[in-house]
Amino acid sequence: MNIKRLYNFIIVFFALTITSSAQHSILIDAQLDPQKKILTIEQEITYTNTSNDTLSKIFFHDWAHSFSNKNTPLGKRFSEDFLKKFYFAKDNERGSSVIQKVTDNNSQPLLWSRYNKTPDIIWIETSQPIYPGQNQTFLLKYQIKVPSNKFTRYGYHANGNFSLKYWYIVPAVYDTKWNIYSHKNLDDLYAPLANYKINLTLPEEYEVMSELKKETISSSGEKINKTIQLTGDNRNEINLYIEKNLSFYSFSTNGTELVSNIDDNDLMPKMKSVAIDRIITFLNQRLGPYPFDKLLVSENDYKNNPVYGLNQLPDILRPFPDGFQYEIKQLKTITGNYLEKTLLIDPRNDTWVKDAIHIYLMMAYTEKYYPEMKIIGKLSKVIGIRWFHAADLDFNDQYFLAYKNMARLFLDQPLTMPRNELVKFNRNIANSYKAGVGFKYLEDYLGDDNIVDQSIKDFYTQNVLKHTNSNAYKKVLSSLSSKDIEWFFEDFIATNKKLDFKIKSVKKRNDSLEVTIKNKSDNTMPVSLYGFRKKELVSKTWVTEINDTKKVTIANEDISKLILDYDQNIPEVNRRNNYRNLKWIFNKPIQFRFLEDVEDPRYSQVFFIPEIEFNVYDGFTLASKFYNRSIIRRNFEYNISPAYGFKSNKLLGSASIFNRHQIADYGLYQIRYGVSGSMFSYAPDLLFRRFSTSVSFRFRPKDLRSNENQRLTLRNINVFRERDEENPVVTPDYNVFNARYRYSDFNLINFLGYTIDYQLSKNFSKVSTTINYRKLFLNNRQLNLRLFAGTFLFNDTKKDGDFFSFALDRPTDYLFDYNYLGRSEDTGFVSQQIILAEGGFKSQLDYPFANQWITTFNANTNIWNWIYAYGDVGLVKNKNISPKFVYDAGVRLSLVADYFEVFFPVVSNKGWEISQPNYEEQIRFIITLSPETLIGLFTREWY
Repeated sequence: MNIKRLYNFIIVFFALTITSSAQHSILIDAQLDPQKKILTIEQEITYTNTSNDTLSKIFFHDWAHSFSNKNTPLGKRFSEDFLKKFYFAKDNERGSSVIQKVTDNNSQPLLWSRYNKTPDIIWIETSQPIYPGQNQTFLLKYQIKVPSNKFTRYGYHANGNFSLKYWYIVPAVYDTKWNIYSHKNLDDLYAPLANYKINLTLPEEYEVMSELKKETISSSGEKINKTIQLTGDNRNEINLYIEKNLSFYSFSTNGTELVSNIDDNDLMPKMKSVAIDRIITFLNQRLGPYPFDKLLVSENDYKNNPVYGLNQLPDILRPFPDGFQYEIKQLKTITGNYLEKTLLIDPRNDTWVKDAIHIYLMMAYTEKYYPEMKIIGKLSKVIGIRWFHAADLDFNDQYFLAYKNMARLFLDQPLTMPRNELVKFNRNIANSYKAGVGFKYLEDYLGDDNIVDQSIKDFYTQNVLKHTNSNAYKKVLSSLSSKDIEWFFEDFIATNKKLDFKIKSVKKRNDSLEVTIKNKSDNTMPVSLYGFRKKELVSKTWVTEINDTKKVTIANEDISKLILDYDQNIPEVNRRNNYRNLKWIFNKPIQFRFLEDVEDPRYSQVFFIPEIEFNVYDGFTLASKFYNRSIIRRNFEYNISPAYGFKSNKLLGSASIFNRHQIADYGLYQIRYGVSGSMFSYAPDLLFRRFSTSVSFRFRPKDLRSNENQRLTLRNINVFRERDEENPVVTPDYNVFNARYRYSDFNLINFLGYTIDYQLSKNFSKVSTTINYRKLFLNNRQLNLRLFAGTFLFNDTKKDGDFFSFALDRPTDYLFDYNYLGRSEDTGFVSQQIILAEGGFKSQLDYPFANQWITTFNANTNIWNWIYAYGDVGLVKNKNISPKFVYDAGVRLSLVADYFEVFFPVVSNKGWEISQPNYEEQIRFIITLSPETLIGLFTREWY
């Protein structure tokens, strides 16, 4: 044993000795009834007061009771995340705890209650105060109803197996205050270390797997039941896997037994053994020896925190070698459990340092053993795909890209924000990735690869099996660094301030260059400046404390190009402005790229792609779309799409340009400016030209998990239509100013949204409002309600007929906002296409328009799955005509809600439509063919 290993052993030995000398102890006698899915538990908890305060009330986590109903914090969390399974679960699928008795060790009853009506936190009053260093024993008797595993992957399985997590009552952590949190499906129980002894009685056919030492202590003579004893010291959480046929395999390496049931893709045992040995050896070297004999990692652990990316595709599409895929899955899960079991950091409020270490170690492992692995694996060598910039990206580049995606969406959040306040993508992916990338940024800034490595190792060995926090890591890192690193903790970690630098100007001063660097964000984070002579690196300079702009002078050794962050270790949201060419007018070459690609900051990229659209006047239109939007959206985007209509034989097309500007994190947080234009046919051989300018103001609450959104849009629309000489329209050209306010609060159970719309033109002015409400009931019945009301403030459009009137069933769309297949058609199949706007009716009635005012009410509810019954009622008022009452009802097939639906009218003012001639002409449909709109169906759940 060398000196370093002896040093690590001594540290761990003393840590174990100190923690075990003032330790809680938990004795559990539990009996499992697999048929009823019930655990009957008698538990003895000896609580030791390790604080300096006197305690008279002890708090406990009872997270098994989180599953008791849909209104618990966990149930509400499921609803917030649009997880319907729990909301519609049967009572026997949910879990609960029933506490029957709470006494002290003298069998005297103790006063207890659930804390502030929170179902999964309880408090127990002590029989006498517990002074510092003293302990008291609590005896609890209760039953646990095990929930189905379909909610969190833990619980009872359909095959009779059990995966148990949060299955017993555990003391909360006290450190001058009680750290008590409700279960919110975040895998973040904060529990103190305790010495465990568990006697588990269960049917003979079951086996138990855990990290504890196992011994069968009794078995019934009839071989019906057996009792297994599990023991282990200094544990913060005990998970049990109870199976009829154990799915786990094990390997021993470096004195640690690794037990796992992670899918191995049918790898040979030798390959698995090599991978496991390499991972454990790597972690021992980078962190320190694991203090326990056994480390268990399960498929559940992995699936709850997987390696996101292409390796989640079906096996046939996975581009990574099986050996690498298995190894990276094990690396992610082993490293996570290694840290969770040994670093006792508040996992809800202070998790960033553990996340940073986790991702940093994964990146270091990949750099060491798979330096050539690309982000798309073997696909990077396929002809056609290898021409894309995505094929050039290393596997580790995924971490920065995931963070940049959220920053570009203005959804990034500080790393210090509590986990329960993070949006789903940040909680699962982006925040931990940003933390890991931040360590690489810090490593580059410090100029010594060993400092961050050593700080992690020192922090781990000094705090193993102790309650610690991120401040302790800061002290360790500061002691090793000769540079000021306050910016890392104050700006990078504690805020969501973006990194974006640019070279503003360069002036030649004899034998030097005066470079002005602009910091486009409000922070003090540093940036590296590289000087190149052609392809030769001449200099590298770190520039710090850039408040707005800063001038820096470097030697001019025939430098031809300056680049900020050449090695791309700084997680800038925009690297495209990092280049300055001193020998040419353009800083970067222009690159044309077929199909959308990952952004390559070395080039000014223009993407192009063919697009096919259809309407009955132009037929199929083929467009060549030129645009700058990459896979991750940009603030400034343009789109130019010249097109040709094969039926109309005309040149058509559209173009748009807009810019987003973030001004705050909440409240009025974003302003979007835009200009757009389009030209297509609106009738046979007749073109329309539409030109629009707009500005949108977007509002959101401070809580980004909230689905509440508000938007105020101001736009000016100019429409120019070609005249039909045989049937000329009176007003072919017109201008409309439109102000529209939208509010929405979209949730699983209740949805409320409304719109207030004002339009002003030369010949009319109108105002309208639309209110939408949806309610989801426990029996999975859905009720959708909609109210529309609109009135003209003045209307001088009689000469134009009803072109500018409110529509009862099919808006004329004079603003050209909707994608009609045949917007001017009154008969035929395409005339049956409807847009659920304005009146929202489905039947074609005798009063289809209102040139004075209109009020309608629409409702529908599901009969079975995607089959709905709908009904509409309303009043239509035209000038010089009394208001007309209108109604219709029928059946709606919602095959893909809002994207592909069919409406079958049954009854209306016209009578029983279903029995009338030519009924097929009364059927209406909604169809959406836009690929971008359809893609939104599959991405909205991530955020």
